[in-house]
Amino acid sequence: NAQLVAFGSTRRKGHSVNDDKNLQKLLDVGTKCVSIFGKCSLLHVNKVLNTTAEENCAMIYDSCQFLKEHKKTVFFDAEHFFDGYKENKAFALKTIQAANDGGADYIILCDTNGAAFPAEIYEIVKEVSALFPGKVGIHTHNDRGMAVACSVMAVSAGAVQVQGTF
Repeated sequence: NAQLVAFGSTRRKGHSVNDDKNLQKLLDVGTKCVSIFGKCSLLHVNKVLNTTAEENCAMIYDSCQFLKEHKKTVFFDAEHFFDGYKENKAFALKTIQAANDGGADYIILCDTNGAAFPAEIYEIVKEVSALFPGKVGIHTHNDRGMAVACSVMAVSAGAVQVQGTF
């Protein structure tokens, strides 16, 4: 039952979805499912993307909507979600709301730096799962040796999808 999933980022700042080479290539590969990542930490929006919170949310929304218009199943990987949530909860939630509003089928909460503890994962995933029932997934990194524990806690809190890496 395995499926290949095309993986890339949201549109670039200052580009329309129709002009964005990354999004075009995601369509060109012909997979049924596409996973795109977008920034959910205001620190990364400002320092890495060098853009505004509003533009970042528009990039997320536009990209999800564009892929849905092309009949794709869309996974939104909420990059740095847990760090962003701890820095600025309202902004982190706004980013995943933009993905949902754009039509994302699943919202994957990413512990990109592997810095969250299992209890934190549980509480945050429980809150987000209540806002987006049946749509939340988890993506953990093993920097502290707790990726499996964090994933199990996320499923216990309502996550319906787990991303893993080898």
